[in-house]
Formats: sequence, structure tokens, C-alpha cells
Amino acid sequence: MIIGQNGTVEKEAETPSDENKARGNWANPMEFLLATLGQVVGLGNVWRFPYMAYRNGGGAFLIPYTIMLALVGLPLFFLELAQGQYCSEGTITCWRVTPLIRGMSFGQMIMGTYGSISYNVVIMYSFYYFFASFTSVLPWVGCNHSWNTDLCADLVKECLNADGIISFNNTCVRLQNLTQDELSLYNITYDGLSTNATESMNGYDLTNYVDPFNDDRVTPSEEYWRRRVLQESDSMNDTGGLVWQLVVCLIVAWVVVYLCMIKGIESVGKVVYFTATFPYVILVILFVRGVTLPGALEGIKFFIIPRWHYLLNARVWLDAAVQIFYSLGVAGGGLVTMASYNKFHHNCYKDALIIAVLNSFTSIFAGFVIFSIIGFMAYETGKDVGEVISPGFGLAFVAYPEAVSHMPGGPFWSICFFFMLIILGLDSQFVGMEITITALADMFPNTLRQHKRYLTIGLCVALCVLGFPCVTRAGGYWMAVIDQYSVNFHKLVFALLECIGICWLYGVKRFINDIRSMIGDKIVDYKGFFFWPVTWGVGTPILMVAILIFNFVKWTEPQYHGPFPPWGQAIGWMMMFSSLVVIPMDWVYFISTTPGTFIERIRALARPLPSWGPALLHHRIESAQVHQKHGTTFGGKVHYFEADDTMDLHEVELVPNEETEQNGIILVEAPHAS
Repeated sequence: MIIGQNGTVEKEAETPSDENKARGNWANPMEFLLATLGQVVGLGNVWRFPYMAYRNGGGAFLIPYTIMLALVGLPLFFLELAQGQYCSEGTITCWRVTPLIRGMSFGQMIMGTYGSISYNVVIMYSFYYFFASFTSVLPWVGCNHSWNTDLCADLVKECLNADGIISFNNTCVRLQNLTQDELSLYNITYDGLSTNATESMNGYDLTNYVDPFNDDRVTPSEEYWRRRVLQESDSMNDTGGLVWQLVVCLIVAWVVVYLCMIKGIESVGKVVYFTATFPYVILVILFVRGVTLPGALEGIKFFIIPRWHYLLNARVWLDAAVQIFYSLGVAGGGLVTMASYNKFHHNCYKDALIIAVLNSFTSIFAGFVIFSIIGFMAYETGKDVGEVISPGFGLAFVAYPEAVSHMPGGPFWSICFFFMLIILGLDSQFVGMEITITALADMFPNTLRQHKRYLTIGLCVALCVLGFPCVTRAGGYWMAVIDQYSVNFHKLVFALLECIGICWLYGVKRFINDIRSMIGDKIVDYKGFFFWPVTWGVGTPILMVAILIFNFVKWTEPQYHGPFPPWGQAIGWMMMFSSLVVIPMDWVYFISTTPGTFIERIRALARPLPSWGPALLHHRIESAQVHQKHGTTFGGKVHYFEADDTMDLHEVELVPNEETEQNGIILVEAPHAS
């Protein structure tokens, strides 16, 4: 770094020494792109988005989803990438920019803990199906298993193939054993002349015949899911024992997570080359198969044609907003964490646009896949598309298995599909774990940064134990509580706080110049770039407040097979508020530990800390010059050490040189060795 005349900075050529040696960096831009793509394109797209759309009226859900993407998801996605890359800090220490908002990061860690538990349970289910697929006949095909009931849907097909019908007492009766009066009772006629194979069986016309138990029929794949995999009890009050097969799969899932993360960001960067691309191959194969099944068109119509009355339901808008947060990963801390490993001049703006568009495309594409399958299931059971499956988190574990069971070589494609789900879950899980690990390592660099391996294994063991309620016979209810309560309106609160902290307290113009120092004038001065500060400062906050108010006015308690018991609802509410109560708690801690008068401490809450800014010194000076040129002040203080340009600026005792302090830029002499 060369200091020219009048204190200007003459930038040297970029070299490998520009990397943050203390924290590490992505080996190249593609690793970051794929890792972040792997985070946002995951179970939220293939598992959660379809059942959210199914629960909220199909096409009607796409309208608020698109609005939320444009006015909330994409703006916050870019904001978080820019913030993380600028300061090279994790989800907690990045809020040196505005300490008032720092408590939100602790809330994001708590929310990330719940998310890591539920995500690995979904990975556990995927491992279960993956192992079960190593067979010549898939176990969810047919109704001749011990877990099937008399209401298994394939029994009707088997009875009809045996020249019989299902009677009013739910037994298969051969047509030739029925009297004329009994045939009339079932709307069946016999003339012995009909040759239409689709309507006739040996002269019996079944055109008007309807299975008496049609509305209660359940597909074999759904019975396998509820009665074999979950072994689900009748209520949340009946916990039952542990399902040992799920316990084994849960442990396997956590061991795999640990092995993939054992070397931190370096190992994640290598793994994502495969994990971020393989799922698209499987989705394309399932799409081709799904749209060729009979009844697929009706399912697709349900997905794309709005049912307008759903838009009057506050829950639809809240679910759309939460789904955007869930799939894009905004307001969760993961994007800040991943971007913090970028080099300072990386073009995160381009990445934000590419990743957000690919994410939404994947969600819509997965929707076409799964709704074509649901249309086929409705065709097979004779039900309406909106009634063929019980809406819930298990939708993917009913619809997708049903699809692969009708493909030639079903077990092979089932293995590929559930391997894909495992990959998708691991991608998202890497980031969820990295949020907590990076935040803790940045908070305690002297003790934890050098022992990330032990921190990782300790966290994996703790979260595995916390996931044990989800492998009991009431596990489905626990998963529903976590999914519907822990990821709820507090994500909207976090998004609102981010906008307030960056745009209203720190200053949107100042933040734009932070971005300018990273990606240059050409992008920031482009006319269309004004969309970002407008949405950050006005559009997104207004929309978040409106949805929060709408939701509280129209609030209804979440359900799973009926209302949760009061104690289950209480646990859900505690999970929601546990991530919010830490915000005022952090205010109290900050005020009690910050020197100065009470008024000075309050003011300090809304001002950047001196350590805020880029991690490397030459980037701090460069950024300060950009601010000076464009009429804003550098948020922190620039600490310049001639002897060592790469030392950890946040841990060094500083000796200010008052004669060189100008416009917020403090050049500091390196402390002499004692």
C-alpha cells in the first residue's frame, strides 16, 4: 500500500496476500456461487415450496410469492451479500455497523438451531427412503404389507382387475355373485354386449360405479409414510417410544454433516461442485416422467390457475413471505456468513441476481414436477387435486415416491431421487451450521477459531440429541411445530430490523458507498440501481409492517391433524419468542458494558463501532477515500499499520496519531514491541 501526496491512496496490484488469512476465503468465485446456490436451492424448493403452494390454493400462492420475491427477497438478498462481503464478519460481529440490531443475530442463531434440527430430520427421512429403495420392488407399492389398511387405494384397482367391486362393507365381491338388484344398487348394468374395455368387464357396465369408500381412500405411498416410516401416533400427547430405524438414520445424517464440514469452509467449497448441480439432473428426469402420467394436466392447472379467494387469507401472504425467506435464506444470517468469505472486490451484485433468479426458477420447476404427480394421484384415486393428499411437511415423501413407483426401473430412480434430497438437505445444512460456527468463532477468535473441528463436532452432537423428539411416534407433530412456529413472523421482524439498521440508522447513502468501494462506480451509478435503496429504505419495510399487521389481525393457530394440544402450542410460542427476546437483552448488555454516560451509551447503540469496516487495512483506506469523494463518512475508523498490512485489526491496541486524523481516516502507528 502506497500513500501518495495529500493522503491519497495508490492501490497496488491484487495479490494472494489480499486474502484474509485469519478467516480464509473461497478458493474462487465459482465456489461461492455454487455454495450459495446450494444453500438457497435446497429443501426449501423441492420439499417446502410445493406443500406451501398446495396448502394455499396452488396458483393463488404464486401471486404473493412473486410480489415477495421482487420487493423483499431479492433486495434483502443483495443487501446481506454486500454487508457480509464488506466487513468479512459473521452474523453477529457484522452488526458492528449498528449495535442496536446486533441482538437480532443472536435470534438468527437460535432460529438457525431450530432450522438445523428440522433440516437434518428431513435428511434423516431421505436416508430412510434411500436405504429402503435397495430392493427389487419398492415397499410403498401395493397394499399387501403389514402397515397397509383396508382403506388402501390400490385395493380397489386389484378388486376391479379380479372382476369384482368394493361393496358397502369394504370387501371385494365378484360381479357374477351379485343379483340384479344388488347391481342396480351399485349403479352397474349388465347386458352382455358391451365391448368398451374401459367401461365394461365381461359385459358389466361400470361407467356409473363409484367406490363407496372413495373419499376415505389413501394411497399406498401415504400409508407407508404415516404408518411405516413415522409410525405416527394419534395425537401429540401420545409420544410413544423411539422409532429405532429413524434413530439410526438421524445419527447417520449428523455423521455425514460433520464429515463434510470437518475442514470448515474449504471442505464445503469442494463438496458443492457436485451437490449444487446433481439435483437438477434428477428434477428434469422426474419432470419428463411426471408430465406424461395420466391426470398430470389437472395437477398443473391447480398449480398455475389462481383461486382468488385465497388472497383474502392473511396466512397465504405470511406463508409466501416466509417461503421467500426460507428458500432464499434471507434474514437468517447464512448469506452474510457465506459472503464474508469473499474477496473484497468480488462482484456480489451479479451473484445476487443470478442466484435469486435460479432459486425461484427451481421452486417453480419443482412445483410443476410435484403437481403433475399429484394430478396423477388424483386421477388414480378419483379425488379432486386439492383433496388427494393431506397437506403438510410430508407431501414430498408421498408424491415423489408415488412418481418413481410408476417409472421403469423404479428402485433405481428412487435411489437417485432420495440421494438428491439428501444432497439438497446437506447443502442447506452446511450453511445453517456455518452460521453458528462462524459467529461463535468470530466472537471468540482466540479460543474457538483455532478449534473449529471440536466446535463442529460438539454442535453436531448437541443438535442430534435435540432432534430425538422428532424420532418418536409423535415425531410428525414435533416437526410440524418446529416448521410452523420456529419459522414464522419473526423472519419478517428480522427483515424489518435489517432495513432499519442499514438504511435508517447507518444511512442508505453511506451503505451504497460501501458497495461502491467493492464493485465500482459503473454498477452503482447505473440508473436502475436506485431500485435497491428505494426498496431497502421504503418498499420492503412498508410491506413487512403491512403483512405483520394483517397476520396479527387474522391470526389462527397452526394445526397438524387438528389443533396442537395447549402445551404444544405453548412450546411453539416459546420457540417463536426465544429468537426475539434476545434483542432487548442485548441492548441491556451493551448499555451496561459500554463506557460513558447513559445518554452516550444510548447514542452508541445507533452508531457504527470503530472496528466496523473491511477486514484488511488497504481496503479500509480505499473505502474511506470512496466515502470522502462521494460526500459520506467512513463508518468505522481506518487503522493503518505500515509494518503489517494483514494483521487482525480488531485485536490490536491502537495508538492514534492526531496529526493525521482527517475526515474520519485515522492513520495509526504500529505499536512498538516492548
